[in-house]
Amino acid sequence: MRLTLERFDLTDTSTIGGLTVDGEFFCYTLEDADRNLECGGDKIYGKTAIPRGTYKVIIDWSNRFKREMPHILDVPGFEGIRIHSGNMAEDTEGCILVGSRYTKDYLYNSKATFDTLFARLDAALESGDVVLEVK
Repeated sequence: MRLTLERFDLTDTSTIGGLTVDGEFFCYTLEDADRNLECGGDKIYGKTAIPRGTYKVIIDWSNRFKREMPHILDVPGFEGIRIHSGNMAEDTEGCILVGSRYTKDYLYNSKATFDTLFARLDAALESGDVVLEVK
């Protein structure tokens, strides 16, 4: 499975993007502010989106959430980056939030969107790899 996150609405607080699954639109995303780390931007702990790039995604145990969660591996300068539910930048700490609708700096229907995505990721990982490309 190939996930592609394309960022398109950047504010000083958050970054909204669109997430496709194998080329088909799936949902919107919300991340912390994009500080262009891949171009030498400065990271602010808990307030910075991950750098653009391609990453492997697995599902493993999250101590924070006390359950199995999607885990984005080998993100330069970050640890424990997850895809999870949440509504605004204060909920991310560098992670990627998912939802079905958005307004400025806010996602809606995040829990239901996450649950659907998690089921698809779990099924895909049984038969192969999952890769996330952040643009």
